[in-house]
Amino acid sequence: MARYREKLAQILAGEKNRLHNTLDDAGIKLGAVVADIGGVSAQAIIEGLIAGTPVEDLPDLAKGVLRNKRERLALALDGELSPRHLFVLQHRQGHIHALETELADFDRYLIDAMAPYAEHWHLLQTLPGLDQIAAALILVEIGTDLGGFLDASHVASWAGLCPGNQESAGKRKSGQTRKGHHAIRSLLCEAAHAARRTNSALKSKYQRLVGRKGHKKAIIAVAHQMIRIIFVLFTRR
Repeated sequence: MARYREKLAQILAGEKNRLHNTLDDAGIKLGAVVADIGGVSAQAIIEGLIAGTPVEDLPDLAKGVLRNKRERLALALDGELSPRHLFVLQHRQGHIHALETELADFDRYLIDAMAPYAEHWHLLQTLPGLDQIAAALILVEIGTDLGGFLDASHVASWAGLCPGNQESAGKRKSGQTRKGHHAIRSLLCEAAHAARRTNSALKSKYQRLVGRKGHKKAIIAVAHQMIRIIFVLFTRR
């Protein structure tokens, strides 16, 4: 399920990028003003473009703080949306809406499926960086019983988050992580990215390591710490 959702999210992100490129090709630089082309204001303006709203009226469709950028929006929207661009834009926007609906349906199904596992699901959400969906996806992959693993190190190795030996017979090795469970590794690395932006011990761990080991290895180290914490949460409650 994690791979399916990941693939769906990737397709959606790719389609949003292609929509952005279509606007750029028409000389409409909306992405230079809005932070998220999929945000409420950007979507309202794109819908306005498709509906044929006069260009001078499009900045009024902006919401919140973006309403203070009407002049910049007016300049960014001063392009030429040809019939070809409009055709492509309509179809891309329709595909984006369909993908967003599919993703929302998947997430609702996933959350409903957590009812029998509510205790473990809520335990996972106590970790910085794990929201309802990430916690549910992890639970689907690892289950609730980690008793089959001898200790936290074994479950970390299974997840592909346990660094190899740094030295052997006096020869230094790469220290790269071994191949493991792709879905869990991916989910926890994504969670580690989120955790480094929180006010938590995991953020402190990232900050201690990033200058010395670099971003990627610091993220792996945080993800490694997270899988060890999950093992303790599930085995000791």
